[in-house]
Amino acid sequence: MNDHHAIENEVPQMPLREPDMVMRLSRLGAFYPTRLSFMRSLIRQLSTEKVDVRRPVWEIDEAGYGRAVYAITLGGYVYSLVAFSTRLSPDQRTDRVIAEAWDTSYALFDGVPTVDDLDRLEANAPRQEAGRFSATELVISRANKSVRFFDHVVDRLAHGLQPDRSLVDSVGYLMRTTAVYGNGKFGIADRARIEGRSQLSGSFQAEMLTVWLIRGFSVDLVEHIARCRSPEKSVLLDRDLKRHLGIGNSTGLGMAPFLVTHPILLNNWIISRETALARVRAIKQAAPDRIERVLALMLRARKHLLQWSVPDERQMQRVTILRNEWDALIGVVTSQWLEADYPWERMMALSQERSQECQELMVSLLLEFNGDLVDGLTDCMVATNEPRLVASMTVAALRALCARHFDWTLKIDFTDRRQTNQFWYVSEEKLEPRLGNRYEEPGSELEMPLDIARQVQALDHDLAAFDDTKKIAEFLIANPKHREAARRVQCAELHPYSEIRDNLLADDSLPIDMLRCKLSFFGASKFDPKSDRWTRITLYQGAPLLDEITGENADDWWLPVLT
Repeated sequence: MNDHHAIENEVPQMPLREPDMVMRLSRLGAFYPTRLSFMRSLIRQLSTEKVDVRRPVWEIDEAGYGRAVYAITLGGYVYSLVAFSTRLSPDQRTDRVIAEAWDTSYALFDGVPTVDDLDRLEANAPRQEAGRFSATELVISRANKSVRFFDHVVDRLAHGLQPDRSLVDSVGYLMRTTAVYGNGKFGIADRARIEGRSQLSGSFQAEMLTVWLIRGFSVDLVEHIARCRSPEKSVLLDRDLKRHLGIGNSTGLGMAPFLVTHPILLNNWIISRETALARVRAIKQAAPDRIERVLALMLRARKHLLQWSVPDERQMQRVTILRNEWDALIGVVTSQWLEADYPWERMMALSQERSQECQELMVSLLLEFNGDLVDGLTDCMVATNEPRLVASMTVAALRALCARHFDWTLKIDFTDRRQTNQFWYVSEEKLEPRLGNRYEEPGSELEMPLDIARQVQALDHDLAAFDDTKKIAEFLIANPKHREAARRVQCAELHPYSEIRDNLLADDSLPIDMLRCKLSFFGASKFDPKSDRWTRITLYQGAPLLDEITGENADDWWLPVLT
């Protein structure tokens, strides 16, 4: 999909919400996972193909250390998760990306690994960035145990008992990943190797497959250790509890710049979501089964919110407000109320009177029970091209685009230190993005070019002093520093949701909002911010288990709850 016109007018729809409303950090930071999220679309694909997960290798000792392989056939290709579990001393365990050792490490192998492949990976996967990989590795990852909870589950199962349900609810995972690397990082396969395979051609599908298989391994591992500890007395995890255990993840600043450096991809993600919403809002009458479904989902969401508690005061306050707002909506939205024309548009209107958290949860809800209308839009959530400069455009035309799409940048006073307080840079040690204080820390001369608002404002200023009739090519010969800004301004004409419409240098700009936006598209839930720069999340909570992928309810795990 190259522009927003490509997915318009296929079915009836309301006007899309304006980019100036949607693309604000505060709203992006209130996004929820939807059925268009990458995990959901992957599970639907696996379920449609009736994938069978095999475990051809299980060389794990009684203490839980060793290696295992999980294999699936998808679209005629075999993919194998190679998993390694190793001893890790407590002083080495950390969620930070700068760690050098982990409880477990993984590689998604393209094909069936030989013994030589396994030996090679065993020597390298536990070293992650420091290891050596080949083009057969599509993804590498690592994860640490949630130690107290992991040990609690093993101990209870070994004694023939199920783990404490309140701990299952409050923790939500046995392991959490600290990185899931794909797309050619550290010598693994470039995306080009799989982009022609339709089943994994969508955004982050190979990475999401890896995480789902890791989740299966984490459950198998606790059951194996418990069985070895007490062969006669041990039991397997209850299926409901097992299904509620996802994979945790710790995500920080390294992910945030992605939304800025991939403008067309961001546009396609957002516009697919907004188009899906516009289609649902245009439905004139609700079928009885849809009314019954939405009422049930509203109650599920209410229970999910009650089970979402985090230490972060800012997020917990938002959740508390949302709980009250959602209860008020439940009091209004009845079967009779939904029988009137345009019920889903009316539900959106109700949410507009409330917080952005409430508004965006409503978006997620309305998409959830209309899969027949919106699921095909997942095919539009990729980008096959990058923004290109149109050098033949006139200066006058480019100025008009600045005024139309970037007027918000022209209102910022960059002489105010509060508007330039932060700067983005790449850590020399770990080659990961970081955020510094321009007026208190050194290094601003190495700033990453994420200051889009400042760049466009400077571009507009210099355009005003140039001959309107001249071509952009002539302008850029005289002002080469504006090439990237000019390209982004032109890009916004066909890709209106390609830019975050806030100043990312301002002292009140919160990177956590960018993280939540991207993670919502992955399908993450129960955001647990640890600061304004990193968060913990849960992936695949409530999703089908490895042996449930062909079940009737394989796609019914939106906002999971522990019953």
